[in-house]
Amino acid sequence: MENAHLRLGLLEYVRITEKSSTRIRLRVDRYIGEDRQAHLLSVFGNDSDVGAITAAVHEKAAFSLTFPNGETKEVSLGEHASCYKGAVALPGRKHPVRHLLAVSQELHTNGTAGRTLLLRYRREEAWATLASFLGMPADPAWADHVLADVERKKRVEEIDGIGCVPVVISATTEEMLEWIGEGLRSQAVVFPVTSGPIRWATVSIPDVLRSIAPIPA
Repeated sequence: MENAHLRLGLLEYVRITEKSSTRIRLRVDRYIGEDRQAHLLSVFGNDSDVGAITAAVHEKAAFSLTFPNGETKEVSLGEHASCYKGAVALPGRKHPVRHLLAVSQELHTNGTAGRTLLLRYRREEAWATLASFLGMPADPAWADHVLADVERKKRVEEIDGIGCVPVVISATTEEMLEWIGEGLRSQAVVFPVTSGPIRWATVSIPDVLRSIAPIPA
């Protein structure tokens, strides 16, 4: 964890009441967002601070987010965000660190609105996610051809991230099926020669996060 602070962001929230003003600051280890719209926010801190941020998310509050490079944006998770809380035990600490993962409504229903959000972009992983989320018949061998088409149509866009390099792929089920059909008609992609289950590569979330968020030297 040496120099881990160099890849963390900072979330600030100011709660103002009639009698007082409270500023809460929490470290951010993962974030996905587009301009002011936050899709995923992962923060950690003490009980009271995490509880206050959880309440603020449900109140559709705006937060000040500072990226590791010093850039600052005002962001919000919007309506119907979901919050998941947990605790992380650390060696040498008597009490665990509290963790909050907040997810926007769009990320919670990822892919259903013709937009699929990913932690990183690799063709084989993106293709498996699209096939699953959009409910398409697909073969892993089609990834390069179909996603090369998606890239040429400029449907892959990199968005804001902390601890990841997220993208959004803009494509509906109907569009993807049309592009698959074009590939089959041109024989650029073909159906498997044998029947049976299709085996997709398995990638764990920890492996993904470790590979896209190296700690700076």
